[in-house]
Amino acid sequence: MHSVWHMMADKQDEDGDTTVVTETKPKTKRPPLYKVMLLNDDYTPMEFVVHVLERFFGLNHAQAFELMLTVHKKGLAVVGVFSHEIAETKVAQVMDYARRHQHPLQCTMEKEE
Repeated sequence: MHSVWHMMADKQDEDGDTTVVTETKPKTKRPPLYKVMLLNDDYTPMEFVVHVLERFFGLNHAQAFELMLTVHKKGLAVVGVFSHEIAETKVAQVMDYARRHQHPLQCTMEKEE
């Protein structure tokens, strides 16, 4: 029984710690966010772009379609804003997915000012 109680005690300590940390550091800057952008090209089919937006950015079909048109008309569009790690992962996933389907679709990230 001892170990179970010990784990619970640890848990309480951790919880206590987190509250202390949040209270003592209200002035820390939030980690920078990164915009993930899709760039237009003349070869990637529109349906593929819509599919990528639905699959990797959780958009519904109407949202994805709108955004794809923005990319098409403006040359690029911000498709999401994430922490550095997630942005990097999304870019890698999209690029990898596009390559595997032989599309030149470009996805980039840039720090949000």
